[in-house]
Amino acid sequence: MGRHIRDTGFHDYVVHDLLGTTPGISSRAMFGGWGIYHDGAIFAIMVEGEFFLKADDEGRRVFEAQGSRPFTYTTRTRPKPVAMPYWLVPGEVMEDKDIFDGWVIHALRAAALDRSVRSTRIRRRSVE
Repeated sequence: MGRHIRDTGFHDYVVHDLLGTTPGISSRAMFGGWGIYHDGAIFAIMVEGEFFLKADDEGRRVFEAQGSRPFTYTTRTRPKPVAMPYWLVPGEVMEDKDIFDGWVIHALRAAALDRSVRSTRIRRRSVE
């Protein structure tokens, strides 16, 4: 896997311009891109100049119906593409604030659900 350069201009556009009115947004550099968080829960990633939102089953259906695709990656030891639960936000969605905000709501719900499920698993393990 080659070295990736983070596109700070794109990062700033998404985080500050598109998500700037949403309270609790933060970002962290990771794997040559960024993880985007809402109140500490990751709900989006930016990789190689593309923006992906987390999706549960409902969000996946919405995103897929609008021509999105999942984020995939390969490694030297894993040459078959591995799909992650993050879906590409097409440019036309990013240009329409109402549609974009709807996609973000789906992603925030998916992140909150994922966080809740993980929290329940941790509590169960500590009780057992």
